Parts: sequence; C-alpha cells; structure tokens
Amino acid sequence: MSRRYHRIGDHYDAVVARYDAIAEFYDAKVDHGVTDVGSVALLDLAGDVRGRRLADIACGEGRIARELARRGADVTGVDISDRLLRKALAAERDDPLGITYLRADVTASETLAGATFDGVVCNYGLSDIDDLHGVLTTVSRVLGPSGWFVFSILHPCFPGWDDDAPSSWPVEGGYYREGWWLADNTGFRGKVGANHRTLSTYVNRLIEHGLQIEVVAEPPPDAKWAARRPGTGAVPVHLATRCRSRPTVKGGPALSV
Repeated sequence: MSRRYHRIGDHYDAVVARYDAIAEFYDAKVDHGVTDVGSVALLDLAGDVRGRRLADIACGEGRIARELARRGADVTGVDISDRLLRKALAAERDDPLGITYLRADVTASETLAGATFDGVVCNYGLSDIDDLHGVLTTVSRVLGPSGWFVFSILHPCFPGWDDDAPSSWPVEGGYYREGWWLADNTGFRGKVGANHRTLSTYVNRLIEHGLQIEVVAEPPPDAKWAARRPGTGAVPVHLATRCRSRPTVKGGPALSV
C-alpha cells in the first residue's frame, strides 16, 4: 500500500462502494481533460488555489484532484471506492503531483479527524452519497476559518429526456419524491443510481451546517449537448455552488446568516 493511500477506520466497510462495480466503465466514460461544463464551473468557483490546502471528497479516480494540484494546491483526495482510488494512485505514480489519497467514508466522524483545509470540493459526488447530513458535517468540521466549500451536481430541477440524460428525479415519483433511485438506462445512473434531493433540501442543509452560500452558477449545456435534442439548451442541467464557512464569535455561537 502506498504511503499516499491510507485507510481511515472501519466504518466505510458498512458503506456500499457502488463505483467499485463499474470502475472500468466510469474511467472510460469520464472526461479526463476536465473540460465538461459542470467541472469547469466548479474549478471557476474554486478560483486561484495556489498554496491552498484542499480536500477533494468523492474524488473517484482523481481527475479533479490532479487538476487542482496542477494549479498549485496541496490536495487530499477521499473516496470510498477502492478500485477508483487505485486508478488515482496509478496516475499519481505516472505523474507525481504530491496528492494524498484516503480510502474512507466521508460521512464518518473519524474521517479527516484533526485535519483543517482552506477549501473542500465535491464534483458531482453529493448525489452519490446517501448521508447528506454526514458529509456536510464533515465538510463544516474540516474547513478552517472562512474556508470555502465548492460543489457541482446535476441540477436537481433537470427533467431529463433520453437514455443518456436521465431526469434528476425518479420519473414515476416526480421532483418532490426524494431518495435513492436507479434509472432505467445504460448510463451511470442506470448502473449506480443516485440520491435525488430537491433544490430547497440542498439549500436548507447547507444553512443548517453553517455553510453560507456565496455564489450559485447554472452554466448552460454546451452546443454538442443542446444539439442532441433541439430546445433542450434552455433547460438547466448543471448546478455549481460556492459556500463559505461562517466565522464564529470567540466564546459564542456562529454568526447568523
């Protein structure tokens, strides 16, 4: 086991690493050039990361972690999938960037215990994590004073329209039916499923965990995407958000929003 690949506790053994079953499929499909609209929006919101200590949670095979490291950040990547992390390690061996990878459940209290980061990113990972409260608890715990949290997700309001572009929500249940569901297609969501949550649920949970929303971006889909079905270019597909850890008053509670 590499010195840059660590196991944190035993809690993750009880958590399903769904991507272990599709690691090769995922690696073949994902944009390693990091040019996809949602990822670009996430990196834009992260801004200048030179000299920053960052955590990439649900980092998968490490494509965002590598891009952040290339931009000068000191990066720790965390994921539950052993098979995806091994791909990340292979990339680190081929092109060393100083990234540390942890195999751990980001919703567990022992994960990243004692660590502090200037920023945390999560690229399309929140819908893969069943316990939103748990992951946001970890994020708020590890952020330093006025640290930021940037995430991207498939827009919760995206209605979907074909096999490769499933709705954000179960077709049979509609937008207001929250929970984990498995799409009826051959894409990622037909293989590992997703957790649908309404936009208001995301916003309210962020507020509850002391993460103050600073910027919200809804980048339009690229021309290739929109050309697949005329008229879909006006439909929100991606959502990226930057939040700030609320400073605390010494000897008192967190400042109100």
